[in-house]
Amino acid sequence: MQITVRVNGEAHTRDVEPRLLLVHFLRDAGLTGTKIGCDTSQCGSCTVMLDGAAVKSCTVLAVQADGASVTTIEGVADGGQLSAMQEAFWAKHGLQCGFCTPGMVFAAHEILRREPNPTVEQIRLGLEGNLCRCTGYQNIVRAVQAAAADPRSAGIGGGR
Repeated sequence: MQITVRVNGEAHTRDVEPRLLLVHFLRDAGLTGTKIGCDTSQCGSCTVMLDGAAVKSCTVLAVQADGASVTTIEGVADGGQLSAMQEAFWAKHGLQCGFCTPGMVFAAHEILRREPNPTVEQIRLGLEGNLCRCTGYQNIVRAVQAAAADPRSAGIGGGR
């Protein structure tokens, strides 16, 4: 089946098997920032934005994304300039090995999309579907709080 998915603003048209997962479609396109961690949607390392909402790309078939707009971690920075969320993760030491970071960044975007001024409890609840095996999550929570305080965080994840 032929599909066209707009990824980070660029159209990608390919023939795909109906059972191909979006995560494999993206990685086959050379976008390796989207990680495959567990293959069971438990870890969240494959999280991307699909039409502006965070989804685990290991649970979405590529054919379901036909005609949609996907933003991967490679598409978050604008012209080499880190997004407010990426800067917050860096400044607040919200990452260590970096494997979970793309998924955490999108989970954090989703938290701010739903609640621009989240409480610590709301942040922790919003991060529940994403696992980090290196940190104690404290600095990730601090990073989300810092990004929420940054006016550049408004409108994140629009599927550009």
